[in-house]
Amino acid sequence: MLDFFYIVSELKKVPREGWKKKVGIEHPESVADHSYVTAIMSMVFSDTVGLNTEKILKMALLHDIAESITGDFTPEDISKENKKIVENEAMGEILAKLPSKLGDEYKKIWIEYVQENSKEASLMHEIDRLEMAIQAVKYSSEGFSKEILKTFVESARKEMKTKELLNILDAISYK
Repeated sequence: MLDFFYIVSELKKVPREGWKKKVGIEHPESVADHSYVTAIMSMVFSDTVGLNTEKILKMALLHDIAESITGDFTPEDISKENKKIVENEAMGEILAKLPSKLGDEYKKIWIEYVQENSKEASLMHEIDRLEMAIQAVKYSSEGFSKEILKTFVESARKEMKTKELLNILDAISYK
């Protein structure tokens, strides 16, 4: 398991590339930073809407660990289909470091997330986008381009359906 922990701890060093490439933030949040806040948000919203919070927390913690090997891609870097292939291969490599029963359980949760075939997976995808929008607002308050960052918020809005999450997104203001 040491190898598993060693690999996933690399997320602390993987920068979120969209902030670097599109906004010009030299030292943006790491993927681990993003995953932590996403997990907190997932816990709160899952409890709020009455879903399986244990499952969504595992999903949130697993959703980006492939990036400890692949790095963070922006949509311009790779097609959605190729990203799925590369990340599935990386997840297989990472989860193989765990006892097989645990690796199989986490792989099942990962596949559920990728295929978005449960209420928890759908909510988790929306929360992933909402966390990005909130981070955009934070960067805007630090003096980065409001016009560029507004595109991140609007991109998140297109993906959202859950009323509680939309209410938070609606509270985000760029006046």
